[in-house]
This record gives sequence, structure tokens and C-alpha cells, in this order.
Amino acid sequence: MGNALRGVLAEFIVASTIDILDKPREEWDAYDLKTKNGLKIEIKSSSYLQSWEQTELSKIIFGIQPTSNWDYSTNKRSKERIRQSDIYIFCVLSHKDKNSVDPLNLSQWDFYILETKILNDKVTVQKSITLSSLLKLHPIKIKYDELKKEIEHIEKKYR
Repeated sequence: MGNALRGVLAEFIVASTIDILDKPREEWDAYDLKTKNGLKIEIKSSSYLQSWEQTELSKIIFGIQPTSNWDYSTNKRSKERIRQSDIYIFCVLSHKDKNSVDPLNLSQWDFYILETKILNDKVTVQKSITLSSLLKLHPIKIKYDELKKEIEHIEKKYR
């Protein structure tokens, strides 16, 4: 339920559905995942429930700030700050009952896919986005069992 571990779990969930678990991720890479066909994916996660005591449900907010790329060959960051991926997958642990929440129960997650170019066009340098603002950008909302098929469909655009 903690933010850091939930983010790692969300990356694992997406990586497992597209069969790229054999490629370890570098923590400071410019994006989180890369499909076998080269589609670059940024994973963001959020939840209504947290590991600490809550008096109300948390607001769903994602970090979307443009970043500079780390160049391992020069050991320096690029000067240009951009969104590095082709798509974002926003993973929401949407279950709202703390007594029955189970992050390993994939039916409790919702996934929203949005092409990075839409973020670049509509929210340019914005650093974060709420779920309600994200929905105004018309992402593709899916459940886990549809995730692989949708990513493969999007990949065809980027080949």
C-alpha cells in the first residue's frame, strides 16, 4: 500500500503482461519500460488508500513533469527537459475499502493509457495531473486483462 512499493508493483504488473520481465530496469532510465518492439512506456501509479491512517480517501494525482535524460556514457544529464516515453500508463489501485484492498488482486486496478504527445500538446510543462484532469484528455481506460492487447495495438502506430 505504500507509494514507493505500489509504483514498483505497477511496473511489474505492466511488464508481466507484455512479457518483458527478463530485462532488468535501471532506476534512472529515462522511461520505465520498453517493449520488445521498442515502445517506450512511463508507468505512474496512485491509490485512494494509503498505508497510513486516513480520515478520507486520497486524491488521485500523478507526476508527469518533463525530465532530463541521464547519459551513462558521459555520466551527465541532458540539458533538455522532455517527456521521454511514447506512452504513459496510469495505474490506479481503485479499490476503496481498506479492509478488503489487495494490490495483488488485478481486478482492483484500473489502467489509463495516454500517448505522450497528448500530454505534450495539452499540458505542456505541467508537473502533475489529477485523475479528473487526465480523464478530460480522453485516455483509454482498461482493466488488466485488456492491457496486453491495447499496448500491442498502440505499438503498431510506432513501428
